[in-house]
Amino acid sequence: MAGDILLAFGALGTDLHLAGGDLMGDDSLLTAVVISLFTNRLAEPGDELPAGETDRQGWWADTTLPGGKDRIGSRLWLLKREKQLPSVLARAREYAEEALAWLVTEGHVLAVTVTATAPARGVLLLDVRLTRRQGDQAWKLKYDAATETYQLGE
Repeated sequence: MAGDILLAFGALGTDLHLAGGDLMGDDSLLTAVVISLFTNRLAEPGDELPAGETDRQGWWADTTLPGGKDRIGSRLWLLKREKQLPSVLARAREYAEEALAWLVTEGHVLAVTVTATAPARGVLLLDVRLTRRQGDQAWKLKYDAATETYQLGE
């Protein structure tokens, strides 16, 4: 999985990263993780949608994939109006692991480990660790529910 275009976190969320007028590449799997976690996966038929919403989201091309079983993105968007409860943190971890499972299935990593915490009011912190043959990669991905923005870092 070498050669993805690097998606960098900024004030407005994620964006393509440029250096010297050229698109930067990424072979660290960060771009794959960002797309997997922060695009809206189709809600399951039994999922409760956030209050006032009727759209189950999802990527239109998921319906064209063979067998209809692949899904791009995560269901983290379902948590945007949830209270900070242990059960919600457990769902956040589950949704993140579900979104990243393809990295293991396709042999890009040996294991994915996600920890979900709420270090402050309205903040979901995901600690994502990928175990690769060449050594671990880890990122802390912070979601601010109040502004619906994502940041990489502490």
